[in-house]
Amino acid sequence: MEYFEIIIAGIFVNNILLAQFLGNCPFLGTSKKMETAVGMSMAVVFVLVMAGVITWIIFHKILDPNKLVYLRTITFILVIASLVQFVEMFLKKSIPALYAGLGIFLPLITTNCAVMGACVINIDKELTFLQALVASFAYAVGFGLALILFAGVRERVLLARVPKPLQDTSIALVIAGVISLSFYAFQGMVQAVI
Repeated sequence: MEYFEIIIAGIFVNNILLAQFLGNCPFLGTSKKMETAVGMSMAVVFVLVMAGVITWIIFHKILDPNKLVYLRTITFILVIASLVQFVEMFLKKSIPALYAGLGIFLPLITTNCAVMGACVINIDKELTFLQALVASFAYAVGFGLALILFAGVRERVLLARVPKPLQDTSIALVIAGVISLSFYAFQGMVQAVI
């Protein structure tokens, strides 16, 4: 039951994007088209899960036993940057259209505070390896779910007549607020483990 609670908490209750407000740059930047939102979601799922696992191992097997905890941030950044480079090379070779569609936002996963935040949360909450793996996956799925929902609503809004002062980023922020409020309804659903 504990892992189920971690999944529900990571996706809905403590959504990394809508409840903790981490990773807003790619959220607003890649949500104009559904294809780029899905591509960014898949890239973030891969990077976040791999980063969560690798950083947990590095922290518990190298940094903590050798009393090098002060190197946590720089180590995590190096791991995340390496994973993003791998994803970037893979997309450039195998899916060039998605690579071009993601543009500058793909390298921004390196500095995406959602990925870094999930890695730090896994360590700070003292999760076991399996819990950290499940939590990383849940955070990534929650990020992807929010991004895809937001892209779907944004595509529909493009067809509507929006008053001039609310066009583009302004209406996007209003929509993000409404989606965030809808996820707030999940608070209290489970005792948040993460």
